[in-house]
Amino acid sequence: MFTPRDTPPGGARAALSGPRQCRNQSSVKTFRRRYTAPGAPPGQVEPPRVAVESRLDVMDYDASRLDELQGVGLEDLPDPLQSGPVTWIDVRGLGDGSVVQDLGERLGLHPLAISDIVHVGQRPKVDHYEGVVFIVLRMVTIGEGADLEREQVSIVLGKTFVATFQETHVDCLEPLRARIRAGRKLIRSSGPDYLASMVIDAIVDGYFPVLEHYGDELEGFEVEILEGRLHGSLAELYRMKRDLASFRRSVWPLREALVRLARDEEDNFTSASQLYLRDTLDHTMQVVEVNESYRELAASLVDVHLSMVGQRTNDIMRVLTVVSAIFIPLTFVAGIYGMNFDTSSAWNLPELGWAWGYPFFWGLCAVIAIALVLLFRRLGWMRG
Repeated sequence: MFTPRDTPPGGARAALSGPRQCRNQSSVKTFRRRYTAPGAPPGQVEPPRVAVESRLDVMDYDASRLDELQGVGLEDLPDPLQSGPVTWIDVRGLGDGSVVQDLGERLGLHPLAISDIVHVGQRPKVDHYEGVVFIVLRMVTIGEGADLEREQVSIVLGKTFVATFQETHVDCLEPLRARIRAGRKLIRSSGPDYLASMVIDAIVDGYFPVLEHYGDELEGFEVEILEGRLHGSLAELYRMKRDLASFRRSVWPLREALVRLARDEEDNFTSASQLYLRDTLDHTMQVVEVNESYRELAASLVDVHLSMVGQRTNDIMRVLTVVSAIFIPLTFVAGIYGMNFDTSSAWNLPELGWAWGYPFFWGLCAVIAIALVLLFRRLGWMRG
């Protein structure tokens, strides 16, 4: 059950609907990690392979005022250590790494934290450095072509500021910005710890549309499998299992990180903010449980599909076996009457010289076939 807030959470829960479409074969990678060269010193920043231009947005606010700057450069950035009481610096796009490194040095971040921000693909975690809390988590969305898209979001919480770092310009934090612009009392009168908890909550809320999407997909697969209409879609079902496993790696470690934050004893989060963190932890646990059930359902659907394919193959083989069993004695009788014996002898196929020999042959074949059909029916071989 959601804890009441100044606005209902879930602004990032975009509606995902429409028919299931075949996804690109080059979907999300099983493992994605940007790393330094082997043997490089710890904390070294390597330039990203695909550079996304950095965009800096700043919100400096309190209960009575709001100063917002969009698309500013580092030279125009106010000193977050001197501003206040709350300054939110949002960096979207990691650029060439120099912007993040320069900003991190201005914020007094440890080189290891700066390296973790640039080298995306980190495991969700919480690290405490001198004067700041460094949080890494994953934002998961459904992109074009129903592909699972994962993006690392790094959060730095200081005494008077919150800095967020994202890989791309697309995020789920716009509803949170709208709440600040609207002058919501709770968020405008709270400190940076509350803002950091709301950023985490917005990202976790974004997991639910992803689960809803996969739930609809699994229901569609289940109907197709039970109705025998799943033709050529088994690869899609395997891809869904792979996506759910990737989603699990993005969410599972977040539980441990949120437990640490909810029980933080270093005064980084107030008791009021920890209440919201515990609520977010409950949502994360629910996401983990639903994801696990979906993974089990996807695996069971694969097994059911393979079992039904095997059953259908057995039915076909049974029909072919029955037909073959009927024609075996008929072929035997036809083979006998097809032999070239001397017809002048009364003992060599006397039916060949009989006027009713031909009708007798077909009558004998019909009697044998009907007798075998009745026998197979009695044995239950012709059911289903």
